[in-house]
Amino acid sequence: MDAKHPVRTTEKTLALVEELMEEGPCGVTELAQNLDMGKSAVHNHLTTLRKHGYVLKTGDEYRVGLKFLEIGGRTRKSMKFYQVAEPEVKSLAAETGELANLLVEEQGLGVYLMRSKGEQAVNLDTYAGLRTYLHTTALGKAILAYLPESRVDEIIDQRGLEPITSNSIQTRDELFESLEAVRERGYAIDDGERLEGLRCIAAPVKMSSGTVLGSISVSAPASRVSDDDLHGELGDRVLSAANVVELNINY
Repeated sequence: MDAKHPVRTTEKTLALVEELMEEGPCGVTELAQNLDMGKSAVHNHLTTLRKHGYVLKTGDEYRVGLKFLEIGGRTRKSMKFYQVAEPEVKSLAAETGELANLLVEEQGLGVYLMRSKGEQAVNLDTYAGLRTYLHTTALGKAILAYLPESRVDEIIDQRGLEPITSNSIQTRDELFESLEAVRERGYAIDDGERLEGLRCIAAPVKMSSGTVLGSISVSAPASRVSDDDLHGELGDRVLSAANVVELNINY
């Protein structure tokens, strides 16, 4: 939701933080040019951020500090869903040998709460805090399938259906058809829709009221995951993990 009366100073500070996050260490001149701000204003914002530990300075360059990690870590730790699901995600990774993940929806995007690597897990670009489009992942589709249709429409309007790979869902009709399939079988599949050559299976975690809290998944190279795996033992294991989390949260 857009603020009716946004505070311009706050917006500039956040723009600086996001620029440092995206581009890495930068000097005042570079930041001023990239954000079309005056150098003195940039310096004042950075000095304030540095005073409170959010930005660090090395030589003439500034970078984002680990204070943000503390904030994210505390936020995650306070979430009951994360507390209950963490051991199950780790067990899922250990038992399958692959990469297990936990995701929630926030502001129309998927946010990875954690991932756990099994013995043969591949290295991916995911990490705790990474935001991703919901329609491109099994994790995201497992959540979308159990949101009200009006909310899914809002997310489509807000975030669009931009394809990430040639396999990505690109239309509303295609997405809703996929979500219906998720509800029928109880889990979602991502076949190279965010990363080519990667297959994922995810199950939603819901409250007894039916409200979806998030989703849990296993990701593996397509060469190690057949259709029989997806719809057989691996699918059953992911569903079981989601069920254990649901039971522990609800009861």
